[in-house]
Amino acid sequence: MELRHLRYFVAIAETGSLTVAAETRLHTAQPSLSRQLRDLEHEVGVPLFTRSARGIALTPAGRAFLDHARLALGQAAEAVAAARRAARPPKTSFSVGFLTGQEVEWLPHVTHVLRSQLKEIDFRVTSDFSPDVARAVQRGEIDLGFSRIEPQPDVRYRVIAHEPILAILPREHPLAARDEIDPRELDPAAFIGYSDTPHVLRGIVDRYLQERGIRVSPSHVLDGFATGISLVASTGGVTLLPAYVERLLPWSVVSRRLRGNAPVIEIAAGYRADNPSPVLRSFLDRIEELIASHAAMPGPPGPRG
Repeated sequence: MELRHLRYFVAIAETGSLTVAAETRLHTAQPSLSRQLRDLEHEVGVPLFTRSARGIALTPAGRAFLDHARLALGQAAEAVAAARRAARPPKTSFSVGFLTGQEVEWLPHVTHVLRSQLKEIDFRVTSDFSPDVARAVQRGEIDLGFSRIEPQPDVRYRVIAHEPILAILPREHPLAARDEIDPRELDPAAFIGYSDTPHVLRGIVDRYLQERGIRVSPSHVLDGFATGISLVASTGGVTLLPAYVERLLPWSVVSRRLRGNAPVIEIAAGYRADNPSPVLRSFLDRIEELIASHAAMPGPPGPRG
């Protein structure tokens, strides 16, 4: 039994027509396809199709044969692919991790810097909480991490941008009618606080509120931007988040600038200095290009909603 017999059989079974299979799937003559099908049935020893004026249909034996034929064809295709992969020189791997949500903003700039190398490398992208990105860099699981500055042994950081922190609130909230919000007008009991995970953001916001004599008593806490946005939408509360979340807000949630000297938070590229990756070296040599490309984008963003 040859693989072409299996391909012919599957094509006929999926189209339900010798004519359609011959003309659109196999690009062969129908009489030749009929002979191949008879040869296959002869080799199997049982009829695989019933033929009538309305077309061709699988017999019970044909239905049982179909699953195995598909599996055999799939395994044959994978064998070919594996052989071709083995014959090619292995590609250099380069992995980049992002603070979840930041890949939307920064990945286009990363690929622009690496554009001349992308075809020659195995480029991988992941996303996670900021502390987890930093730990992945430290453990050597990724080559480059875009996160907050999370001190880790042997990990160096280059600050690449400063993001304003904005008020995030429901569209129907009374303060949403304003372009800017005085933080002293926030309801302390409706403020959504922070768990230990976004500890850099929590520290910045805590200092910002303390300097203005604002005390909050949150009944909910967030561990990431997605949780925070969901809590704002579901509880009617308000929180403060970096500006990068703006493009990810649903219609029911809006962002507003904070009045006065609003806080900012850093985004940094983290890496191990002892990482021998030539791709990392090339990237670091061109990191100013990344920073300039990002800075040239319109911004900082205004209120959304």
